Amino acid sequence: MAKNAFWLTTSNVFGRIIKAALIIYAARVLGASGYGIFSYAVSLAAFFSIFSDIGISGIVTREAAKEKGVLEKYFSAGLTIKLFLTSASAVLVIFVAPLFTNIKEAVALLPLTAILIAADGLRDFCFSITRAWEKMELEGTINIATNIAITVIGLLVLIVHPTPKALLLGYTLGSAIGLVSSVWILRKTIAGFRPSFDFGFIKTLFKDAWPFALMGLLGTIMVNTDALAIGYFRGAFDLGLYSAAQRPVLLLYLLPAVLSTSLFPGFARLAKDNNRFRNVFETSMSLAFLASLPIFAGGLILAKGIILLLYGAEYAGAAATFAVLLLTVVLVFPQTLITNAIFAYNRQKSFALIVALGAIGNLVLDIIFIPRFGIIGSATGTLITQAVITAMMWRAMKKINDFHVWPRLKKIALATFVMSAVAIFLTFSGVNVLANIILCAAVYAIVLIKLRESLIQVVAPKKFNA
Repeated sequence: MAKNAFWLTTSNVFGRIIKAALIIYAARVLGASGYGIFSYAVSLAAFFSIFSDIGISGIVTREAAKEKGVLEKYFSAGLTIKLFLTSASAVLVIFVAPLFTNIKEAVALLPLTAILIAADGLRDFCFSITRAWEKMELEGTINIATNIAITVIGLLVLIVHPTPKALLLGYTLGSAIGLVSSVWILRKTIAGFRPSFDFGFIKTLFKDAWPFALMGLLGTIMVNTDALAIGYFRGAFDLGLYSAAQRPVLLLYLLPAVLSTSLFPGFARLAKDNNRFRNVFETSMSLAFLASLPIFAGGLILAKGIILLLYGAEYAGAAATFAVLLLTVVLVFPQTLITNAIFAYNRQKSFALIVALGAIGNLVLDIIFIPRFGIIGSATGTLITQAVITAMMWRAMKKINDFHVWPRLKKIALATFVMSAVAIFLTFSGVNVLANIILCAAVYAIVLIKLRESLIQVVAPKKFNA
């Protein structure tokens, strides 16, 4: 688990940092309106591709992790479903999505966006094999290569032709390179696999996958419905500000996603032993709070400085929205782990209603808040919805396996408080925001070490005598 977490964390963080250079450059050269058009096209296409992945990848990983002999059967059937749904989604994006937009400049980008989403989805499906094998180093290598390709191609085309379409072209070509790389690396394994037309088994897969598909629907709605509603009610400029505020937060969401992906094969095996599962799960949840609490607290204090550092003065209006979205970090980190834990127990039907309520609630709050409060209203709606979803999923997981986390968080909370006080002091002293972040991270780590926080032993074991 530690090896898998290392590779996924390294590849995702390193890869996203590389791509962050492209995003920051693009936001500056395109301006809020141009960047808003790009973000709107991607969000619109993603919304119409909701069911291009209904959780099939997770099922392939779960079942193959339990019994390696079933990999070919599940992968072949899953590939058939994946190809069909990807093709159907592309048709919807190209021919139906244009009917639902008020931003006409985004329509010309939709065919490219359909290719981008298809390449991303098929590459991720290939990772169901590496995750079942628990060889995340392969996935990590492909992720780094993909992000490097996206960044290099994106920067080159933007320098030559700084338009939203050029940025999207860079993303699409880079993602296609990543798909080709994944197929090439796994070529010996999948060479004998063929699409399966065993409709009885495919039906079984659909039956297992639909509750998990609702979780994907929730994620898509949380990320994309806000953008679509802002584009409809407010326009490209406000959408550019919102996307700028949202990007760093989505990057932070990768941390629990990496941890939960690394742990999932182990979760699937340990689900038969409640005591062992509970021990691993409680430790994982504590690690999620160890990471999320200082990010949430420090981010609130330094929100404006971070936005100005990343994007410049044109995006100053995104600072308050960024601060509100940061509050979701402390909710999404544990929520992501709970989702995978429930899925490992094959009890995903228990959160189907929760997801449905979350999807409807987020849309309703957007319709109510955005016309009156603008982008900060959208962020507030997202925060409220995430809070309700996390509370309900927490309760559902406790019914499956009664875990306890709060007693483990006293030292983490104290370290966060000390770090926050230092951040406020440094801010009023005029210290540069980047230096402030580095110093506060050091203070947080030192306080945890001085308090002898046991979780430090998980991420940095003590030296031992030979």
